This record gives sequence, C-alpha cells and structure tokens, in this order.
Amino acid sequence: MRWFRFAIFVAFVAVLQASLLLDIIALPPLGSKPNLLLIMLVFFAINSNTTNAIITSFTIGFAADISIGSTMGSQTISFGLFGTALAYLHRVIAIRKVHYQAFSIFITAFTTGTLAHFLALLRGRPNVSNVYYAILGTAIYSAVVGPIFFLLASWLMRIKTHRFGRR
Repeated sequence: MRWFRFAIFVAFVAVLQASLLLDIIALPPLGSKPNLLLIMLVFFAINSNTTNAIITSFTIGFAADISIGSTMGSQTISFGLFGTALAYLHRVIAIRKVHYQAFSIFITAFTTGTLAHFLALLRGRPNVSNVYYAILGTAIYSAVVGPIFFLLASWLMRIKTHRFGRR
C-alpha cells in the first residue's frame, strides 16, 4: 500500500465531501448526495489485503467524522466495523463484478448510516426527520456512482483491479 498517496487521496476526498461542490449533483427530494468516503471504504476493503483494509477503514471513518461534522466517533466506529467485516467477507466471496460492487456499496452505506445514526442518538444528538429516507437515498446514489469512482481510485492508487488470464 502506498500510504502517502492514500493519505493525500483521503484528504482530497474528505475536503470534496465537506465542500459545497457535491451539492450541485444532489438529488432534489431530500438532497441526497453520494458518500465518496464510503465508496473509498468499499474500494479499499475489496482491493487491499485484510490488514491494510482494516487500517484504511478506521482512517476513512475518522476522515468522515471530520468532514461530515457528525458526532465524533460514530462514523469511525461504523466505518471501521463494517469495513473490517467487508474485508473478511471478501476473503471468502470475491466481489469483482460491477453489480456485486454496487450491491456491497449499497449494503455498507445503509448499515453504516444506520449504525452511525444510532450511535449519534446514544450521544443525545436530536433526531432528524426522514433520516432513513436520507440514508436510503445516499445508499442508492453511492451504489450508482461507486463503480465509476472505482475506476478513478484504481488509476490514482495504481491498483490493478482486473486480472486477465485463464481460470
């Protein structure tokens, strides 16, 4: 793993996630926008070894806590927990096809969003109306944008995602 390149990439995506640039492509009913840090989480959980995937999961979760401005620690715990689970799941089930990747982004986005919401409720953060619709909208939008973002991330990180050859 190229850690310096990873740190620069996470910092850039965290600033992009926190900026108003993603509001341009937000969907109108609830203002759903893709969670690029979550897409990065799934990308590194799929394309790294287990140890690196666990480290990147917690690091990306910490960046999500800082950039989204949520209750400190809720995103770190949920990203770390489900990123680790996805890394261990990838050791058993190969998640190489695009529709499998989109489905894993959807499931990971929904579960991390739900867990982060419950952890924020435990800290006493006020309840927001339509929170599950917002989580569902973000999960669907991230699943659609995710495979396109995977191409950019694999090019920037110099990770070969397609291995051609005989089976």
